[in-house]
Amino acid sequence: MKLQFLGTGAGIPAKSRNVTAIALKLLEEKGSIWLFDCGEATQHQILHTNIKPRRIDKVFITHLHGDHLYGLPGFLSSRSFQGGETPLTVYGPKGISEYIRISLAVSKTYLKYELQVVEIEEGVIFEDHDFMVEARILEHGVTSFGYRVMEKERPGKLNTEKLLEYGVKPGPIYKKIKEGEGLTLDDGTVISSQLFLGPNIKGRVITILGDTRTCDAAGELAKDANVLVHEATFSEKEASIATEYYHSTTVQAAETAKRAYVDCLLLTHISARYDQTLTEQLLLEARAIFPHTYIAEDFSEFEI
Repeated sequence: MKLQFLGTGAGIPAKSRNVTAIALKLLEEKGSIWLFDCGEATQHQILHTNIKPRRIDKVFITHLHGDHLYGLPGFLSSRSFQGGETPLTVYGPKGISEYIRISLAVSKTYLKYELQVVEIEEGVIFEDHDFMVEARILEHGVTSFGYRVMEKERPGKLNTEKLLEYGVKPGPIYKKIKEGEGLTLDDGTVISSQLFLGPNIKGRVITILGDTRTCDAAGELAKDANVLVHEATFSEKEASIATEYYHSTTVQAAETAKRAYVDCLLLTHISARYDQTLTEQLLLEARAIFPHTYIAEDFSEFEI
């Protein structure tokens, strides 16, 4: 499981930072990629990575501001041209369905795959055998969601030595036991698969927030997360501006991470006013509160 940032800037594209888009790579877990936001030129950013658009089967839009949204029609269209034929689902606030419908209709874009658009409310918005995604409304100038991606517990490590003690040699039976099927001995005795499995492996939690001021919902989504992705549009010196424009500072993001007991904080949505030298100062501000902080750059990748 990896996070790759396709755009880490705020408001408008800059030379060093494109606008927001984040790929959650679940290739080993599900064979797919989930995209969080799709700012202008996201499909161009993808060209500089090993991401295949056809692998993206879910897009989660945090809010309907252009720097998080304007790249979506182009991406949906290109995915079709580039061999994407499997279904894709877009999740987002009320209005996302009309935006997509009008954009595709006016441009006369035909998609070769099934597109489902889900206008979400707070609560669990997706769940399958492996993952669950919860959404909550943050504090921003428009309805802005944060997402908590929760991996479900997985079976523990298979004890192959114990299986060999019972005369069970490697083969398809190992997979069945891993999936919970009991072992039937020659005399008909059935032994629970739990005897051959270690403790369940706790699932990972990734929290990705849209634009927001400090709020309770952000902390609830981030609680005990392995990774928190939080906007840090401004430095601490400009806290009053951040509050006025419904954004966060580096220190405010770090304080949220500290209160939520997260393992790692990744800062993004950095204003273009900060050059490389000033960006290093932003990092120091955050690390003074929460040491396990990193500032994401375009194309940077983090293994979870």
